[in-house]
Amino acid sequence: MERIRVMLAEDHSMVRQGLKQLIELENDIKVVVEAADGIQAVDYYNIERPDVVLMDINMPKQNGLQALEMIRQINPNARVIMLTIHQDREYLFQALKHGASGYVLKDADASVLVEAIRKVHQGEAYIQPTMAKELITEFKRYTSDSVSSQKNGSALSDRELEVLRLIAKGMLNKEIAKTLYISEKTVKNHISNIFRKLKVSDRTQAAVYAIKNNLVE
Repeated sequence: MERIRVMLAEDHSMVRQGLKQLIELENDIKVVVEAADGIQAVDYYNIERPDVVLMDINMPKQNGLQALEMIRQINPNARVIMLTIHQDREYLFQALKHGASGYVLKDADASVLVEAIRKVHQGEAYIQPTMAKELITEFKRYTSDSVSSQKNGSALSDRELEVLRLIAKGMLNKEIAKTLYISEKTVKNHISNIFRKLKVSDRTQAAVYAIKNNLVE
């Protein structure tokens, strides 16, 4: 039987070894390479071309979302499962926006992780059920408000639109400030204006608006 070749990208060695032991209890899954940061993850993926990547979001040198984006540039069909402690729909949304095939919380049972690896390997998407509910709720909210949101969006200034696009790409305030050569305080002011004009309450809702209205390149 051909085994599913997995790459583990996790900066904590003990966590990485624990995940490896859990995964390799299964006869059909094998860890072929391990990465300790986002840069290694991209380099090792390019060399090994594993079937499935299991990657932490928070890693040094380059975070998991950035590594995911680069891996997808190497191979648009790459199958990557994000493994995270964040039970926050914003992280989930950004992971899917960057092309993740799966999203699993670190406190999930081993059976959930194994199921995710198998389903993603088969070409399916896998979102841990508790998080899938968050995504569905968010898109339902957006659909019901889409008409009023489109009207409000036309009131955004050119700079606010730039900030909105960068929010949708998953950038933090510090990264947006650096990209646009403005202060973090100015970024916060723009974001407050964006939320008010679009009648949204968080970055995820703003990102949904940007993507639905084709504002993200």
